Amino acid sequence: MYFGTPEFAVPTLRELIRSRHQVAALVSQPDRPKGRGHHVVPTPTKEVALASGVPILQPTKLRDEGFLAAIAGYGADLGVVAAYGRILPDSLLAIPRLGMINVHASLLPKYRGAAPIHRAVIAGEEVTGVTIMRVVAELDAGPMLAKATRPIGTDETSVDVERDLAEIGAAALVDVVERLSQGPIEEVPQDHDRASYAPKLEKRESPIDWSLSARVIHNRIRGLQPWPMASTAVEGLRCLIHRSAQSEQVTDARPGTIVQAGGDVLAVAAGDGSVLQVLVIQPEGRRAMTVREFLSGRALRPGTLLGEQ
Repeated sequence: MYFGTPEFAVPTLRELIRSRHQVAALVSQPDRPKGRGHHVVPTPTKEVALASGVPILQPTKLRDEGFLAAIAGYGADLGVVAAYGRILPDSLLAIPRLGMINVHASLLPKYRGAAPIHRAVIAGEEVTGVTIMRVVAELDAGPMLAKATRPIGTDETSVDVERDLAEIGAAALVDVVERLSQGPIEEVPQDHDRASYAPKLEKRESPIDWSLSARVIHNRIRGLQPWPMASTAVEGLRCLIHRSAQSEQVTDARPGTIVQAGGDVLAVAAGDGSVLQVLVIQPEGRRAMTVREFLSGRALRPGTLLGEQ
């Protein structure tokens, strides 16, 4: 029995389908409207299940007796969870004979919660990874069955990291499932005293606070992708910042002030005298573009102050 909804959950589902183990059914969140036309589209995992002939359940209430009876009817030995997006009640956790295990995108006990990849990138972590753990009632607190690590590049975004961790997690999960099929395996308790929480991202986190250092802003730009994106106002126009770099320049200009604008360079003063280079920018309602493209239609000058209006 597989519980998963977004793109992150797709590689694990595919690997399980390819393995010698049968996926009894997929449980995904309901399909939702997307895009400008607000058309209802299948979830990413549902598309994979449809193509592979895997039965699909999309309950709105996980405690519904009909849904619980349907799950029990599949007779699955094990439940696998990867970014399903909802807390599973005890009544559901108790159904599979071998319980449920989860693909969590952090090196537990660090970054429990909804946005472990984004929070790790925002924090400037140099290493992250995936933990395969047993699902328990307390959020992401179950014993660990396997870990795999991955470095985070200084310019990588959360999108880059998530793409890789999805594949790494898939391989680790299938290995754990194979070992569990042979009998009990070691389960390492988490050190709860070292746990930290990674709350979901919120839209209010989007505006850039230019009083922060260039390094901190750079990490936030990397980590707030693909939503809500780091943003700033350029002469009253809200712009999303896709890519940036820390400059070796120093300045005594007020944070948020453009210190250089021309050609491929858009340099902005940040806190502590540091300077941030904007590399890819997207005016609201338009496509993302290079700084050269952006500046070709705007006569920005040093001294212009950026910031939300």
